[in-house]
Amino acid sequence: MPRITLATVVKLVVASILVGAAMAYLDVQPLEVWRWLADRLRDVLADIRSYATRALTYLLLGAVVVVPIWFVSYLWRALRRKG
Repeated sequence: MPRITLATVVKLVVASILVGAAMAYLDVQPLEVWRWLADRLRDVLADIRSYATRALTYLLLGAVVVVPIWFVSYLWRALRRKG
């Protein structure tokens, strides 16, 4: 496990001061950032659900045609091998 050095702590402090100053200048509150992130995550999950639903619909629609054709073909090959 990597060690946390004084240089790492100093870098984190400097980065935190710079980001905090930028957020204060832009009048952005931390809670707004977290809400924005939560909204984006919710949107992404909704999109994934929508895509998965659409893919399942396409799968079932295609299976209505493909599976019977495959089954007839399978039976045809099985009967030809017996005879």
